[in-house]
Amino acid sequence: MAASPSSTANRLWLARHGETEWSASGRHTSFTDLDLTSAGEQAATGLAGRLAPREFARVLSSPRLRARRTAELSGFPDAEILEDLREWDYGEDEGRTTAEIRVERSGWTVWSDGPKGGESAEDVARRADRVVALARAADGPVLVFSHGHFCRVVAARWLGLHVAAGAHLHLSTASLSVLGWERETAVIDHWNDTGSLT
Repeated sequence: MAASPSSTANRLWLARHGETEWSASGRHTSFTDLDLTSAGEQAATGLAGRLAPREFARVLSSPRLRARRTAELSGFPDAEILEDLREWDYGEDEGRTTAEIRVERSGWTVWSDGPKGGESAEDVARRADRVVALARAADGPVLVFSHGHFCRVVAARWLGLHVAAGAHLHLSTASLSVLGWERETAVIDHWNDTGSLT
């Protein structure tokens, strides 16, 4: 996805939601509307101090409870809901771990094989491209509260890469990432920042 000259001042901040019971146990979660665990709430609250000094042209959130709660606890209770920010729809793989899926489909990954009966990589890419275009057209930096796989797809598309490149971008819960520019080249400025190096 090429940048226009006027878009290169904008950066896109990605905040992954805090921990839920399913994210803690590695269960794929898209449309199941889970709240944060107590640890997830604490981590989301910790984002507030890191985000407070910043000014954003727009603050957006996935409609899912875990993203909205993270936005609220991070100091953005009025984040605008954007349906495109929802997680990759896992279809029949919802609630299952990778290990469980691989019992039936050896070597399976969402990146190479996609979910059974769920959203295709092409469909997810189209949503991600709309988010990228929105950020590039904004009057300043944009902050979004979203989900692990979807944020990884957005990063891949920001760089002009195929969805599958997201496989190389591990993302922790309650992390911050920043997509930006080096001159006219789209880059990752920061990735998977949880406030400490581990």
